[in-house]
Amino acid sequence: MHTLHSLHAKGWNYLAGGGNDDVPKPPRQAPGELGKAVDTVLGIAAWAGTAAGVAGVLVTGIMMAVSVKRGEGSEHFSRLGMVLGGCVLVATASPLVAFVFAGS
Repeated sequence: MHTLHSLHAKGWNYLAGGGNDDVPKPPRQAPGELGKAVDTVLGIAAWAGTAAGVAGVLVTGIMMAVSVKRGEGSEHFSRLGMVLGGCVLVATASPLVAFVFAGS
């Protein structure tokens, strides 16, 4: 029980900015080829997210046009809002992560 209390106190001390030399501090840069591989995967994911957003807007627009021609209601505006929200999330993912981790 004493060990658990000691770990708890050290953790709060570290989080409060007191620091502790026992806590490992790995380098911020990924080692060697791993960084290039991660950049490639993230680039592909960003491209796929952008393509999916464009496709989503196009499909929603087509569905809206068909619905208007049939005389159905305009329920697709909520779908368009969700697609555009996803596009905004994909577009701002990198700046959001950079902002959150800027202080660390």
